[in-house]
Amino acid sequence: MTLIKSISGIRGTIGGRSGEALTPIDIVKFTAAFGHFIGQRSASNKIVVGRDARISGLMVRNLVVGTLQSIGMDVIDLGLSTTPTVEIAVPGEQAAGGIILTASHNPGQWNALKLLNDKGEFIDDAAGRRVLEIAEQLDFDFAGVESLGNVSMDESYLKKHIDQILALPLVDVDAIRQAGFRVAVDAVNSTGGIFVPALLAALGVETVYEIHCEPNGIFPHNPEPLAENLTDLSALVVEKGADLGIAVDPDVDRLCFVMEDGKMFGEEYTLVAVSDYVLRHTPGNTVSNLSSTRALRDVTTNSGSEYYAAAVGEVNVVTKMKEVGAIIGGEGNGGVIYPATHYGRDALVGIALFLTHLAKSGKRISELRAGYPQYYMSKNKITLTPGLDIDGLLSTMQQKYKDVPHSTLDGLKIDFEEEWVHLRKSNTEPIIRIYSEGPTRERAEAIAQQIIKEIEEIIK
Repeated sequence: MTLIKSISGIRGTIGGRSGEALTPIDIVKFTAAFGHFIGQRSASNKIVVGRDARISGLMVRNLVVGTLQSIGMDVIDLGLSTTPTVEIAVPGEQAAGGIILTASHNPGQWNALKLLNDKGEFIDDAAGRRVLEIAEQLDFDFAGVESLGNVSMDESYLKKHIDQILALPLVDVDAIRQAGFRVAVDAVNSTGGIFVPALLAALGVETVYEIHCEPNGIFPHNPEPLAENLTDLSALVVEKGADLGIAVDPDVDRLCFVMEDGKMFGEEYTLVAVSDYVLRHTPGNTVSNLSSTRALRDVTTNSGSEYYAAAVGEVNVVTKMKEVGAIIGGEGNGGVIYPATHYGRDALVGIALFLTHLAKSGKRISELRAGYPQYYMSKNKITLTPGLDIDGLLSTMQQKYKDVPHSTLDGLKIDFEEEWVHLRKSNTEPIIRIYSEGPTRERAEAIAQQIIKEIEEIIK
């Protein structure tokens, strides 16, 4: 059993012992701490709650909502929803904050509390640490019976979210409708099965082939939208002669596409393609994290704009985007952040912008993909002896490559002329993650193995 307490939320496996898994006691403790913290920072007494469709969702929801009531907070319950929809609803309701009940791409035995501030954005480092401190102390009173919070259901945000997307100047419903796309969708039996087909209908897509779109929380495959988990969708695209396939994760903040031949468009290229379209119409800066493909930098500089890198983590990308005034950004895991809607990864807005781009290009999706710089990524890790000085190890590697362009913003990233390698220590286990990218799979893997060998020699 696992319980991970981080600055952005609490996640863990359901069942087991308190403090070792995400049990009712842990859910109540951290919900109370967050509600107390957020209530002190805002004049509002409201918190928005929404959940994905995983089996434990209703149980977790009942505990969270009851706990918030017990400290005198009013709850606006969106029911089955998505992470970006809750992010939109928080400022829409002028709420003090929000809690999204989802473990994102984690398997079905997991769940989590994702914590939002009054802007509908993930809480920052300082706020996250304070919530963790309060959870350990719980040094405050619960509300008396006359001061308990109220609960109201609001299922209007599906339409409000879609209407906001349709109102974007760069979303062209007529172009999408005239393209006559035939689209296959895999929503891993979570809330994307509600929201993605509804969005496609609003965009004028008349032919939709649904697979795993019943929001019952029974994930038919590993819910992370990677190639090895999307074989059913690939087969469906080919079988139906669809123009493309769309896959989202359980909380609909990650997005990837399948091409008409059943091959992956590449999750790293979701942000690249959407950014390319946005940059063609509204030039400006872009941001992605240090572990994302170099192709976004290429597309951005080719358009005459500036690219910036941020530390890994959505909150870090958002902070950098605000700092440099980026018009679009995100992460290479298929996370598109488009500030014209809100500062959060949003698969729904990504779908609308991508389909507009594809429709206006007049190309097949494989032809669109072929037009982008080609890079290949390799993802590895080294398991280390507990207690090893990982920071010292990274410092030694930095010194070894001191004459090569590098960044220590988040671990160590070494930028060779045609390849890069990013070394990051895990926050939850004694490993170093090693991401590398190059112009061929062989070169991406070769540079990774070179770095791994050098690290192993240092350890010895």
